[in-house]
Amino acid sequence: MMTMTTTRRRTTTITMTMMMMMMTLMMMITTMTTITMLLVIVTIMLLLLLMTMLLLMMRWRRRSRTRTRTRATTTTTTTMMMMMMMMMMMMMMMMMMMMMMMMMMTMMMTMMMTMMMMMMMMMMMMMMMMMIDDDDDDDNDDDDDNDEMMIMLMMMMMITMKTMMLMKITIL
Repeated sequence: MMTMTTTRRRTTTITMTMMMMMMTLMMMITTMTTITMLLVIVTIMLLLLLMTMLLLMMRWRRRSRTRTRTRATTTTTTTMMMMMMMMMMMMMMMMMMMMMMMMMMTMMMTMMMTMMMMMMMMMMMMMMMMMIDDDDDDDNDDDDDNDEMMIMLMMMMMITMKTMMLMKITIL
């Protein structure tokens, strides 16, 4: 059962990253300037890096779990997740600052708002992932339906995010 949950989690992460990439592409289409293009390329690269890191983390986590079933390994992984989240936040903040400095138009401001919302969603997702990770510490599969609920919530959030982005773009 645990293998199933892990695979599901990985698929959710991948879908999340793909959605983010799609959003960045949309932004690029709406604002076809060289600076924005560069920014988009940077964001995509960062996302790819993050995704690979996450996948590696998950693989390492499973290996550690099979080796020893102590609580220490899980705590270390959670701390690593927290560190990654902090790094992500820093990167996003830096990018925000750059964009703010570069463009001060109304259109760009709306884009900023969308970006901020995206980051917020990503953070929430990460938190949810961590919660799911903490759930399956024990052998019993009682929290399985809880995991499913979490994933459902994530998907709903993603859908709402997408619609909002589309609406914003259409308004622009």
